[in-house]
Amino acid sequence: MSQGTVKILFLFGLFLIAGALRAQEPGVDCAPIQGQGWSGCAPLYPSQQQGQQQQAPQPPPQRWTDHWGALVSDDSQGKLGVATDKVNEAGAWLAAEEDCHAKGGLNCTRLISYRNECMAMVLGDKTYSFSAGATASDAIRQATQKCMANTTNCHVYYSACSLPVRIQ
Repeated sequence: MSQGTVKILFLFGLFLIAGALRAQEPGVDCAPIQGQGWSGCAPLYPSQQQGQQQQAPQPPPQRWTDHWGALVSDDSQGKLGVATDKVNEAGAWLAAEEDCHAKGGLNCTRLISYRNECMAMVLGDKTYSFSAGATASDAIRQATQKCMANTTNCHVYYSACSLPVRIQ
């Protein structure tokens, strides 16, 4: 082969490589394509050709179910009825009243119901108080403040939470 032929083949090879490099955009996955006298690159993901990226599907929105609690008392018998994690307020009251009666309460009176939060009952020397709050410590703090405004020796007698539950 003559030196001139080698130069022509070398230049032709550079021409082919340069055309292939020019046809492929950086960062785009593509499939090589060819025709008579031309070559190129077809994007595997057409949305990338327009400068857009594939978006992941959005997760469904979170869904929560409410939970209720209730507190009832028969002061004359010294009995307390409680319920937590009920699906509605009526169910919480009913369960708390049944709990009070099961413990020997005769005249169980409704004190407080709460939804998706916590509750505390604080006893003092002369009376008791109760309160609901976002957390057990919030409910205890509020009930203790109420108790201390009316009596001494206040202490937590009962606290519970009925918090929402994620269902999706």
